[in-house]
Amino acid sequence: MLESKQHNKTIVTKNPKLLDKVRLTLKAHRYSRKTEEAYLRWIKNYIIFNGKKHPEELGKKELEKYLTFLAVNKKVSASTQNQAMNAILYLYSKVLNIDLGLLEDVKRARRSLKLPTVFSQNEISEIFKQLNGVTKIIVSILYGGGLRLGEALRLRVKDIDIDYKMITVRDSKGEKDRQTILPTALIPEIKNHLQKVKKLHERDLKSGKGETILPSALKDKYPNAGKEFGWQYVFPSDKFVLAEKYNFYYRHHLHESTVQKKIKDILKKAEITKHAGSHAFRHSFATHLLENGYDIRTIQELLGHSSVKTTMIYTHVLNSGTGVRSPLDANIRY
Repeated sequence: MLESKQHNKTIVTKNPKLLDKVRLTLKAHRYSRKTEEAYLRWIKNYIIFNGKKHPEELGKKELEKYLTFLAVNKKVSASTQNQAMNAILYLYSKVLNIDLGLLEDVKRARRSLKLPTVFSQNEISEIFKQLNGVTKIIVSILYGGGLRLGEALRLRVKDIDIDYKMITVRDSKGEKDRQTILPTALIPEIKNHLQKVKKLHERDLKSGKGETILPSALKDKYPNAGKEFGWQYVFPSDKFVLAEKYNFYYRHHLHESTVQKKIKDILKKAEITKHAGSHAFRHSFATHLLENGYDIRTIQELLGHSSVKTTMIYTHVLNSGTGVRSPLDANIRY
């Protein structure tokens, strides 16, 4: 919440529940936690930018001015500006029930084509030489199935189908579910890992814990489902956190920053000089599938892209690295 003082008579102070209302509406529409936090952040910034006036006192012109400020003064990317716009339009349309109409006087941020960072096959081999334990399993899922790091860490035990060699990714970007590949080579390790998770869960149950939070309103519909092994996180944390709404402690999944740090250390050990993080494994998954002859539509479905245009970025990666023979190779004995 924005800080308020007794002498400050802004509407934010008089109505401190506005952002809480936004949060509840986002949850009702099943937006991800990351999207929820981003939308709330943009709405706060919009309010502060306009002198802490209530959004009902503002309108189309103020929003256009704010979005232009982001592009011109802050020099944000096109995707960042679009996220800010979507957040504030969500506030007006879904929470305040106000239709602002078309935004016509907005200076748009430039949309630049940045090629994703992709590891070569040799680099992948060197990276995997440095991997072990839980980090190896996570990276295997990122590269072997094309998941985002957050998607991998949010996996529940029931999302892993060993018999059909499939991973179900739930509530991913765009609030969609999708299925992707569980690599055959990973099956022995994932089986062993899930056995360890099961034993941990059984110990938690014996100690009076072992319940986890459930998506959406499933807790109200199935009160005991949170204690079932299938609903436990595949990559549980070693610490318990409080589920304030239900007043019980549960194991959350590993934090993204913890895994990112380990990946960074591994890249250093593998002597990878590319500026890359966990997302480069997803990029490499798509690029290497293209190199192996799989069609763009199949890769689009595995990645969960709404438009094939998004997936087409990987054809640019291939075109930038292959297909043209250098004149040095063609004309000179080197």
